[in-house]
Amino acid sequence: MTWLIDALLIATILGTGVAAGVFTAFSAFVTQGLDRLPAADAARAMREINVTAVRPPLMLVLFGTALLAIVVAVLGLVGSIGAGTWWAVGAAGLYLVGAIGVTGGANVPRNNRLAAPPADTPALSAAWAAFRPGWQAWNHVRALTSAAACVGFVLALLWR
Repeated sequence: MTWLIDALLIATILGTGVAAGVFTAFSAFVTQGLDRLPAADAARAMREINVTAVRPPLMLVLFGTALLAIVVAVLGLVGSIGAGTWWAVGAAGLYLVGAIGVTGGANVPRNNRLAAPPADTPALSAAWAAFRPGWQAWNHVRALTSAAACVGFVLALLWR
């Protein structure tokens, strides 16, 4: 059973690390690159990114990792992780709230609002101006909490 728990922790570390990398890429350079475009073009590009994001590669990383985090937290709560339990439970909570919760509660609604306006330039320019600051701020939260969760799962593995 020890090898299975170690494997689950390693998979969860990888998942939270990849999620942190994806979110960090947007925070560090993708949205800044979009900002170099005229606002309507940035909105069009982000609309297309949002369409392609909702596919198995990203969904597996985000939600597969969420499932792993839940399993690891439950294993911790039933005593299977040992001394690393609270690191695992804390990391799971951080990822579930900070990455998954923020995605569903803050970023996806903004994505949906960006997708709603007609494709004319003035409407898209206004939509981008409304979208960009809040979306970026919440994306920073997702990047930081995913990275912190990754560290928490590493500590849980080390403390085992």
